[in-house]
Amino acid sequence: MKKIKFKNILPAIGRWFVRKMIKAKKMLLSFCCWVMRNKYVLLVACFLLALLFLVHVDINKRTDGKGVSVDIPQEVMHHLADSYDWHFTTFGETHVTLHLPIIVKSCVDGEWHVFTSHDVPDGFYFDENHHGKVYERAADGTPVKPWDFSITKLVAQLIIVVVLLLSIFLSCARWYKKRDETSPAPRGFVGTIEMLVMYIHDDVIRPCVGEHQYKKYANYLLTMFFFIFTTNLVGLIPGAANVTGNINVTLFLAFCTMLAINVFANKIYWKEILWPDVPWWLKFPIPLMPAIEIFGIISKPFALMIRLFANMMAGHAVMLSFTCVIFFGTTLGLGAGMGLNLFSVIMLLFMYALEVLVAFVQAYVFTLLSSVFIGLAHVEHHGE
Repeated sequence: MKKIKFKNILPAIGRWFVRKMIKAKKMLLSFCCWVMRNKYVLLVACFLLALLFLVHVDINKRTDGKGVSVDIPQEVMHHLADSYDWHFTTFGETHVTLHLPIIVKSCVDGEWHVFTSHDVPDGFYFDENHHGKVYERAADGTPVKPWDFSITKLVAQLIIVVVLLLSIFLSCARWYKKRDETSPAPRGFVGTIEMLVMYIHDDVIRPCVGEHQYKKYANYLLTMFFFIFTTNLVGLIPGAANVTGNINVTLFLAFCTMLAINVFANKIYWKEILWPDVPWWLKFPIPLMPAIEIFGIISKPFALMIRLFANMMAGHAVMLSFTCVIFFGTTLGLGAGMGLNLFSVIMLLFMYALEVLVAFVQAYVFTLLSSVFIGLAHVEHHGE
């Protein structure tokens, strides 16, 4: 066996390191040449570097080079929470904010009051201990929660989504009304909408619900898919609200699916829940299996609610976190700060592209599981 000497190892490591450095240099030169040949990539890179430099210099100027202290969890939760006004951006000391109407019925005098967060009447205030909700003070000074029918940021965006969906499908309906069966297939935007409708209808709803029952639920499930998908996409616009990242919205969507499952279910479905086909000692005297099946009535829509809420909220939270990291670059100097900011921007763009995919996937999964649960509520006898 040949004996390896230690003095022969160091030159070998040095030659290996030199080869790797030469290879890395060639790859770097190739990448630089590719960037120089593609003028659009070069323009985007120059724009990002200039933007990062200006942001870095502007923040240092405002904070005397000491940087800023950013509480990332607080900032993220502030942007994800609902509010009575819609803040878009800030230019210097000017805040671009839409003050939404606050509509409440007082529990003190029984009167209706309409105002905005910019002009709050006497007796009303925003309680920070209750997530900034509007409260009023009784004659003895105790806080009282009025009946709140306000158009908050989430409600305003829901109205925008509904108007957008009505505009899209009414325009598609007008296109089909002007044509007959012999007309060529639609292209462009109308063709894309038709492709989505046919895909969800033929490949998701029809096989999952069943041939005999799918027509009754097709309208509801298609509406659910396009509502969630459009809401997710609109929520990705900078300044928009994250509607499906709110637990109240996903709770209502899951509740609608629970009603569709249990209200219109057949007798076989309820028989399998209340008296399943299992050994008698699992049903009497302790109804173990019926209790598990009844728990499943709640757990199925609960899983739908949590899945949609958690995925959409987590994606927006990650994007907002990368945005907040930019402010930490001001404490690291110009070179390291711009490097950290560049990394944050790249990850932010990657997460943004990923969220576009997640917007479709979550709408698809919600519709798919709703179709499966509805199909299970219309099971037939095994012999049929």
